[in-house]
Amino acid sequence: MKNLMIILSLLFLGAGKPSVNHQKQKSDMDTPTDVTLTILYDNYNFDENFRSSWGFSCLIESPERTILFDCGGNDGALMDNFKAAGKDPGKVELVILSHIHWDHTGGLAKFLESRTGIDVYVPASFPDEFKQEIKSRGARPVEVMAARKIIDNVWTTGEMGDEIIEQSLIIETPGGLVILTGCAHPGIQEIVEKARKERGNKILLVMGGFHLLRTGAGTVESIAADLRQQGIQYVAPTHCSGDGTLEIFKKTFGDHFLRAGAGKVIHTSEL
Repeated sequence: MKNLMIILSLLFLGAGKPSVNHQKQKSDMDTPTDVTLTILYDNYNFDENFRSSWGFSCLIESPERTILFDCGGNDGALMDNFKAAGKDPGKVELVILSHIHWDHTGGLAKFLESRTGIDVYVPASFPDEFKQEIKSRGARPVEVMAARKIIDNVWTTGEMGDEIIEQSLIIETPGGLVILTGCAHPGIQEIVEKARKERGNKILLVMGGFHLLRTGAGTVESIAADLRQQGIQYVAPTHCSGDGTLEIFKKTFGDHFLRAGAGKVIHTSEL
C-alpha cells in the first residue's frame, strides 16, 4: 500500500509538466536558421542569365518558409527571373511589399497569377484601391503599422518615414540580423537604428536599395563610415543606391562589400 501511494504521488507531481521533447520543440521553433537570399529583380545585373530592370525584388528561403520581398516592375522580368533562378513561384508562402512605388509593386499582379490565396503584407498607408486589387486577385492584404513579428525569425520595422512610407525586413540568423530594404526612403541609418532597437545589436548584413543615388559623395562617405563603425559585418547596396555609392561602400567595407544585382545569391551561412 505504501509503495502504491508513492507511485501515485510521483504521477501527480509530474502531471501538467511538459515532456523534455515538448520543451525542446518549443525552443527550436524560434531558433534562428540560415537563409538564402536571391535577388530576382534589380536594375543592376549580377548574372547575365537574368533580366535587369529598374526596381527590386528578393526571394527569401529558409527551411521553414519562403517569402517574396517586393515584386519589381510590371515588365515581366520578375517571372522570367524566377525561371532563370530555377525557383518555383508556387512555393512562395507570403509576399511583403516595402512601399507603394511601381518599381516594387508592379510585378505583383503577374506573380499572383501563379500563386493565389496567400497573404500580402503592405504598409497600412497603402491606398484602399491597391488593397482591393490584392483581394480581387485571390490574395489577402495584411496591413502593417508598427514593428511586428511576421513569422518566426522574420520581423517588419513597421511603417517608417513621412512623405514616402516604407517598411523594411529584419531576419534573424545564427550570424546576426539581416536587414532588407526596398528603397530606404526613411534613411538607411534610421532603418538600421530601428532594427537594432527592435531585435538587437548584432547585424550580419544590410542589403537592398539605400536611396543615395543623388546624395553627395561626402555625405555617403559619412554614412558608410558610420555603418562600418557600428560593426555591421556586410553590406550589399543596390537598386537606387547609385554607382558612386557602391564605390564608396566598397572602399569602406573592403572584402565585406558584396556586389549585388539580379541573379545574386547569398547564403547567410557562408558570410
